[in-house]
Amino acid sequence: MTSLGEVQIGNPNYQLLAWLIVPCFGAAIYAVAWRRRARSSLATPSRLPLILSDARQRRTAVRPFLVLLSIMLLGLAAMDLRWGKVTREVPQSGIEVVFALDVSRSMLAQDVAPDRLGRAKQMIIDTMSEMAGDAVGLVLFAGESRQAIPVTSHYEEFRQRIDDVSPMDIYRGGSRLGDAIRVARKAFLNESTSSKAIVLLTDGEDMESDPVEAARTAFEEDGIRVFTIGLGDREQGSPIPITSRSGQKYVQHRGETVQSKLDGRVLQQIADASGGDYIPAGTKQVNMADFYAGYLDPLPDSVTETQSVDNYEARFQWFLAPAIGLLMLEIFLSGHRRD
Repeated sequence: MTSLGEVQIGNPNYQLLAWLIVPCFGAAIYAVAWRRRARSSLATPSRLPLILSDARQRRTAVRPFLVLLSIMLLGLAAMDLRWGKVTREVPQSGIEVVFALDVSRSMLAQDVAPDRLGRAKQMIIDTMSEMAGDAVGLVLFAGESRQAIPVTSHYEEFRQRIDDVSPMDIYRGGSRLGDAIRVARKAFLNESTSSKAIVLLTDGEDMESDPVEAARTAFEEDGIRVFTIGLGDREQGSPIPITSRSGQKYVQHRGETVQSKLDGRVLQQIADASGGDYIPAGTKQVNMADFYAGYLDPLPDSVTETQSVDNYEARFQWFLAPAIGLLMLEIFLSGHRRD
């Protein structure tokens, strides 16, 4: 679908026909002129009307232009031109999911490829690939939390924006899971108590933000279930890279390299307190289609929002009807044998 001002083209592939009509008209003009020269060789101008009547000569000259004009109109009809904007209110049915994504520096650890943050973003995109009608939003958190993308059903725009997410989006370092849950709780559009979920993607490290109580309150007061996905190695951990002018280095504490490990204990407690589930992804690949089918899809649907959708009225019939009329006229003229 392409747009030219207030006119939309439903099938832009047929625009090529518009360019073909120009040389066809030129060929038709040449053919008519050539035929006239050929006829003039049959008789003198004074005797030519005795052989071919003026009416017949006019019909012969007009017929190719009728065909070409009809083809042009059929091409415009095939292009599916639309104009005249009509706004309709369309209810969107599904569930609401707010992804709470940890963008702290520990999420740059590379015990999963390309790193924990990259894997988490891909998990979100894979989950959205299974959705149809659900609304999604995004909260980013580290030492503070903020809503990055309001709840929406425009998936393509969501995907484009999440690609650019990095630790630079949150200036305060650390990891406060409880604050992320509280901000995500306020992001929902629907007041229903049965169709909302928070999906928390993190390595589980928390800075005393009381995430378990935040999850319990969200579930008891708003019916929001929290599903937690833990990323990172639980045993050995992984160093946290930092970029410097001298090359890649790692976060140090008292002269030793910090090893960031997955803390699944708090993530399990968050899930238990909110009626959700904990998925210990660790360093493994997780089939997010199974995650969606097993945990999110069973939530009851509700009308998440009513959206105003602008549509343009199809006008193909304005071109199709005269095209058929011109073809019928050409057929009539071609069969007319009088005079």
